[in-house]
Amino acid sequence: MTFRTLDDAPSLAGKTALVRVDFNVPMEGGKVTEDTRLRAAVPTIEKLRDAGAKVALLAHFDRPKGQRIPSMSLKPVVDDLERLLGAPVRFAADCVGDEARAVIADVDAGGVVLLENVRFHAGEEKNDPAFAKQLAELGDLYVNDAFSAAHRAHASTEGLARLLPAYAGESMRRELEALDAALGNPVKPVLGIVGGAKVSTKLDLLKNLVGKLDRLAIGGGMANTFLFAQGVDIGGSLAERDMADTAREILAEAEAKGCEILLPIDVVVATEVKPGAETRTVLAREEIGDDEKILDAGPLTVEKLVKAMALSRTLIWNGPLGVFEVPPFDAATVKAAQAAGQLAKTGAIVAVAGGGDTVAALHHAGVAEDMTFVSTAGGAFLEWMEGKPLPGVEALTV
Repeated sequence: MTFRTLDDAPSLAGKTALVRVDFNVPMEGGKVTEDTRLRAAVPTIEKLRDAGAKVALLAHFDRPKGQRIPSMSLKPVVDDLERLLGAPVRFAADCVGDEARAVIADVDAGGVVLLENVRFHAGEEKNDPAFAKQLAELGDLYVNDAFSAAHRAHASTEGLARLLPAYAGESMRRELEALDAALGNPVKPVLGIVGGAKVSTKLDLLKNLVGKLDRLAIGGGMANTFLFAQGVDIGGSLAERDMADTAREILAEAEAKGCEILLPIDVVVATEVKPGAETRTVLAREEIGDDEKILDAGPLTVEKLVKAMALSRTLIWNGPLGVFEVPPFDAATVKAAQAAGQLAKTGAIVAVAGGGDTVAALHHAGVAEDMTFVSTAGGAFLEWMEGKPLPGVEALTV
């Protein structure tokens, strides 16, 4: 994957950079409650400011569907962004037209402007060429720093990139380099861990991975479906029993492509999902009561998974191994995550993880900072793992 970065851009002094960021942040009462996405944009903004460029930020917030909805304005973001940058940020009440043009013109080189929610215009999600042209009229170059929105072919993520010199921002660059190291051009052997509830939602993902990985560990409710497909009595466990044939097809495809599938050897079962519930740890192929549910992987399974990590040079992880939100069913995910974090911290493996539940699980285990890279991009990360082209990335490739 070869893409243009800001290091490839000619002199930026006196130019206006239109920067697509992801400021779709959690808010409550008109206040930002979690600023990770704002902080992710700071390195790109600072790099452009230091080079003498004006920075005009494009972002969406929520789903106004082409309507101007005051509660979905980006204006509340300004105070937090100013705090993070240690510099003033001007706000424009529209992202196109005279209002936006006037505010951008009024700031000096190195100044920062936050433009109003691009989704207030129906042309954004339709990738309307006329709307993309209106955006392009505001700047001299385009920078995409929002990998999390790169799977959408919208005006501010794809259309605009076709009209101006286009570059990956610093956050986008780090994301793409990490993903390339995990699946694009990884150091082998490569181990994948895929968890979550349903096979049906990760079918494309599994089919793509078995052709790229040396080993694939399957956990969570998905593992129950695979165990059921192999004739294991899983009691009252969550599973997609109607997906058994599909599970067997994936197992056969993995065998044909030389990808070893790791399924739970032992499991933790209980009759109810609640903190501190009474549990039993049994071999996966032993009798599980009709009223019992598989809610976590057991210690033998974790031991085998940790050994597989030690034999690998690259790890890609999406999805927990059990109902990690409810202790004690977090044990397998926590132990496996801590092992991965330790290996990554010492440089023994490149460990890349992503997806909402995965990020939460790694923070829960206290190892998010130890991993080589943790992607907070949900849909884009999954579509990339599925092998699908991402329009916002494709537009940046050389």
